[in-house]
Amino acid sequence: MDDRQFRNAMGNFATGVNVITTEVDGDVHGMTANAFMSVSLDPKLVVISIGENASMLEKIRKSNRYAVNILSQSQKELSMIFAGQKEADRNVSFDRLGDLPVIKDAPTQISCEVVNEHVEGDHALFIGKVIDINLQGDADPLLFYKGKYSSIENSSVVM
Repeated sequence: MDDRQFRNAMGNFATGVNVITTEVDGDVHGMTANAFMSVSLDPKLVVISIGENASMLEKIRKSNRYAVNILSQSQKELSMIFAGQKEADRNVSFDRLGDLPVIKDAPTQISCEVVNEHVEGDHALFIGKVIDINLQGDADPLLFYKGKYSSIENSSVVM
């Protein structure tokens, strides 16, 4: 199989959109990601995946901490800024959670300490122990599907 076929297959799995943040020497760094999942309830662990060419890789290795900011449908512009698709033409506001910068008004903010790193293929997986969580409201999530931003529209649960 070729790379495009693999990417197309993976694109058929809808994911949420997150901004991963960290802080190194007083400077806040962030990147948009969709490779995030929960790993364990006891202890509370999550994992993120960072590409070997991403500038964020060394930032997380140096800080040994990261925050996951799960974005709402109304925060697409923030996702584009941290993905480098749009110039940061406005100031991004941050709060603090577990002594880490988190995106102000992100519906879900999770701060973590790295407990393990696994290099697999062209990515590093960072397993993080959750040190704090902040839930703010009930906004619909920003989704990514088939290479495009998407949203939940008029969806209903079928039982």
